[in-house]
Amino acid sequence: MNIVEVQTSAQRKLFLDMVDFIYQNDTVYVRPLDIEIEAIFNPESNAFHSHGKCTRWILMDENGTCIGRVAAFINDKKAYTFDQPTGGMGFFECKNDKVAAHLLMDTCRNWLQAQGMEAMDGPINFGENDNFWGLLIYGFTHPAVGMNYNPPYYQELFESYGFKTYFEQVSNHLDLTKPLPERFYKIAEWVSKKEGYHFEHLRINNLDKYSKDFQEIYNNAWQFHENFQAMDDITVKQSLEKMRAFIDERFIWFAYVNDKPAAFMVTIPDVNQIIKHMKGKTNLLAKLKFAYYRWRGSINRLRVVIMGVVPAYQKLGLESALIMKAHNLVLPLNHYKEVELSWVGDFNPKMRALHDSTGAALGKKHLTYRCLFNESGSFKRSTIIK
Repeated sequence: MNIVEVQTSAQRKLFLDMVDFIYQNDTVYVRPLDIEIEAIFNPESNAFHSHGKCTRWILMDENGTCIGRVAAFINDKKAYTFDQPTGGMGFFECKNDKVAAHLLMDTCRNWLQAQGMEAMDGPINFGENDNFWGLLIYGFTHPAVGMNYNPPYYQELFESYGFKTYFEQVSNHLDLTKPLPERFYKIAEWVSKKEGYHFEHLRINNLDKYSKDFQEIYNNAWQFHENFQAMDDITVKQSLEKMRAFIDERFIWFAYVNDKPAAFMVTIPDVNQIIKHMKGKTNLLAKLKFAYYRWRGSINRLRVVIMGVVPAYQKLGLESALIMKAHNLVLPLNHYKEVELSWVGDFNPKMRALHDSTGAALGKKHLTYRCLFNESGSFKRSTIIK
């Protein structure tokens, strides 16, 4: 077997196309768009390159067949906030072969060690954690857009190498054909009518305003999370621009208290229901497929990507009101059948309790692993958000 660092266009193609080898018999898998994956490794389209570095490799067997791939990266803003300087690995794909898988992981480890890292998390993204983050261990069903999907045998490949669970992420599924629980709805309705509170959904024609509101809420809401790093204006705009082609402004809601940004909820149509027909491509034929399936109304699922509440306005029920506002818009459409509330870490019990209160059922579990290069070391993390 031979590890090759991806540098040429032919190698980039092998990196992208090898998923067809892994998932050739998997009817559930959805191949992400190639341009979306490539954008992660492009400094011009991914702001994380301004404060980090990354590289990637493919693994060839003795017959010249690509049987694996992986990427490694360092986010300089976050790497040194842990007890051990910690990098990341992701975009891992490999045949069911421990020797091959561990060779890929060794390659990441060696590169990260050479950069001064003492641990690596994986599988994670070189970007925000709302996309391509965590190893799926439960709920091998249709993956929502941006959510990691992998064969079940990957768990053994990771754990046999020495990766240990850093945190668990759950995604819950809410049946939109059923009303919200009466108690939940009454609380949300009461909150939505409180004096000084108002709620509005995104207006695309005023994207700059909502970008600033999003950034203000996010940076305040996440400031107490472990190893928090503020989101800058460029990253916010890149994230919103990336979703512009398929977002429905009626499903992205903001809450204001006395006209101050207090909370948001970002929900998007699950375009993976169409993307699966495009096989990763965005050529003319693929675009025609996208237009056709969109015209047919093929998207009947939604994904709540992220929710956030400024600490000063927590415990006021704003999250419930935001869910109710979006839910009240969805029901009359009589089209969307399910929403995935994704993903909530085990370090966020308040949000998990909110999911439970909606009547949502467990849909998926992902694990984010950490591997220490010094096997005698240990890691710890905060488990409660203040």
